Amino acid sequence: MGESQAVLDEQIAAIRGFNRFYTRQIGLLDESLLKSPFSLTEGRVLFELARRDRLTASTLCRDLGLDAGYLSRLLKKFETRGLIARAPSEHDARQTMLSLTAAGRDAFAPLDADAHDEIAALLASMTADERDRLVKAMRRVQSLLDDGPDRAVPFILRPHAPGDIGWIIHRHGVLYAEEYGWDENLEALAAEIAAAFVKSFDPKRERCWIAERDGEIVGSVFIVREDDETAKLRLLYVERAARGLGIGRRLVDEAIRFARAKGYRTLTLWTNDVLVSARRIYEAAGFQLVAEDPQHAFGKDVVSQTWSLAL
Repeated sequence: MGESQAVLDEQIAAIRGFNRFYTRQIGLLDESLLKSPFSLTEGRVLFELARRDRLTASTLCRDLGLDAGYLSRLLKKFETRGLIARAPSEHDARQTMLSLTAAGRDAFAPLDADAHDEIAALLASMTADERDRLVKAMRRVQSLLDDGPDRAVPFILRPHAPGDIGWIIHRHGVLYAEEYGWDENLEALAAEIAAAFVKSFDPKRERCWIAERDGEIVGSVFIVREDDETAKLRLLYVERAARGLGIGRRLVDEAIRFARAKGYRTLTLWTNDVLVSARRIYEAAGFQLVAEDPQHAFGKDVVSQTWSLAL
């Protein structure tokens, strides 16, 4: 068995172990949900119907990943008990809309309250910092396993704060190693750039933007002064789980606006040809490729590139 397979088997075992722990922790091994007359699936369907107005069975099937026949039997059971009502869609007569009746909402209310109280009890013995770490870890798990980022969750751009610079260096080292196989020299370069920025930071001519989403750092970019007329765009990155939301483009746009407002005549950047997504952002913003240099760096044969934008 190869080392990679051994590592994968160890990761699978760790995830299965977490699943066993978590299902026991929140009582999913019980025959009923929160000692109610409902199963876990029934409780989830009630939750969706209580949270969202006039759903169709096909929407429930898609969003919950349920078999259509199984869901049909479950809904029939709810209808017999008077928990749901059906009505034709106002926009498409072929579609039947589902909604909770007053009895359905009465049945769901204690289930919702008990779920709230059970999690509150779980968190009661934890410190505020531990709760924050737990929630962030759960959001991280969800983002990694989800099909893509939830576009309904907004992101913000803010200035850097204590601790941010070290985190940016760390994430550059991790992401470039995972995605491109680059060695620790990339992390060393990021550390040099970041340290120089902090030591000589001129807030009138330089800036760092931190992209934050759901309380977590998901990207960054820097503008660093080279001389009175030239600035450099540095350390652009976006977390994998947050890509596709326009964060990289927004970071670059903010950096360009800042450089223009501060009177720079030229904005330059250094990158590598394998960073395709970043290069697309630069091209769309108007940067021009001005030089290429094949070299061996970061443990790989790469082609470094210099790009320039006339402001």
